[in-house]
Amino acid sequence: MKTSLTFKYLLSITLLGFIFIPTANAQVWKRIQKSAERTVERKLEQKTEKETGKMMDSILDPKDTSSKKPTPNKPTHGPTSDDSSSQPNASTASQQKNVSDDLKVYSKFDFVPGDKILFYDDFSQDFVGDFPSKWNTNGTGEVVKINNVEGNWFELKSGHNVFYVPDLKNLPEDYTIEFDVVTQGLDKDTSSSAYLKLILSDSDKLTASTANYIQSSFSLCQYYSYGIRSTNFFKGKPGGITSNATADIRKDLLNQPHISIAVTKNRYRLWVNEKKYLDIPRMIEELNFLNHIKLSVLYTKDSKERIFISNLRVAEGGEDLRRKLISDGRISTNGILFNSGSSKIKPQSLGIILQISQVLQQDENMKLNIVGHTDSDGNSDANLKLSKERALAVKDALINLYNIPENRLQSDGKGANSPVADNSTPDGKAQNRRVEFITL
Repeated sequence: MKTSLTFKYLLSITLLGFIFIPTANAQVWKRIQKSAERTVERKLEQKTEKETGKMMDSILDPKDTSSKKPTPNKPTHGPTSDDSSSQPNASTASQQKNVSDDLKVYSKFDFVPGDKILFYDDFSQDFVGDFPSKWNTNGTGEVVKINNVEGNWFELKSGHNVFYVPDLKNLPEDYTIEFDVVTQGLDKDTSSSAYLKLILSDSDKLTASTANYIQSSFSLCQYYSYGIRSTNFFKGKPGGITSNATADIRKDLLNQPHISIAVTKNRYRLWVNEKKYLDIPRMIEELNFLNHIKLSVLYTKDSKERIFISNLRVAEGGEDLRRKLISDGRISTNGILFNSGSSKIKPQSLGIILQISQVLQQDENMKLNIVGHTDSDGNSDANLKLSKERALAVKDALINLYNIPENRLQSDGKGANSPVADNSTPDGKAQNRRVEFITL
């Protein structure tokens, strides 16, 4: 209504100008009239875009029939230490949604992480306020702690052609990438051009222009769902694949999402939490070209949005553990993750447990012993107890989620008594935190 009245008001003034202003100035007033019309048209276009966004929201999420907009990720608590310059006031997933409480949602999750860790960083060895030691950038960033979120987090700063590169080289043909994200300040005003980008590149140079790369961009916009955009580029030319997955991940971005990527030779798959949004068989045209990982964040200058990542895990393998269990009679995996100091299974780990259940369902005579292992942090007696509880949690998941008879399963724990790697580094600790499945 206001737009309509504004147009009529401007039009009236313009007509009066034609009546009372000399003919010599008529051209000036015509230009004024056209400028006013363009202003009104832009307002109408903006209003139409808003209404279209609301309509698409209701189509993409039929359960939500209201016109409510996404709840912004607002801070509710202050810094957790006296160093307020390096401790952001960020809200967390735990205040809105605890995905660990609902494993059934992930029961069909088919992502299987690799079992040989190539790179792992939870920033536990970095000082808060410093740039992480195992990364490079042409911009800036820092390690921080966030209220009500466990561990250290790396804040990625926005900037034109600013990249963050972990110290990782020579990726194999088959590997997986996982990391967690916390956001702050995303709301209806977040720009449609705001993205978190993950790039697989042939170079670790801090530039976007390389001869070979693939890129997936996660829209940070809350106003409208722009999905996940992915492209490939090989031998200096577009590779012919431009995918714009219709993925409404707006709510996920407000609730500490877990992002998983699996590369199996030419095949490229991508999940956000338990949902697979990309599965492109020929995304990677040239094998052994893409050896580096880059991250980048882009949003408007001086904006309030903030992006944090942690638990970046890159591991070789990740395609199929079932054949190995059948042929070798045992497998060991560090891809089943738990909350720190807890036996609560992180739901994104269920892809492995799903595969184990499929082997047990195929061979009804097979019985398994499930053995848990921890790193050496903490008391040895506590670690032994924790390893037993974690093995039991995996056993319970097989029984309760996948209907495996209890009499076919045993569980045990070895604590930190059987390490397979150095417990003094994050990578080594991650390898030692593992679960074994041994046929009986």
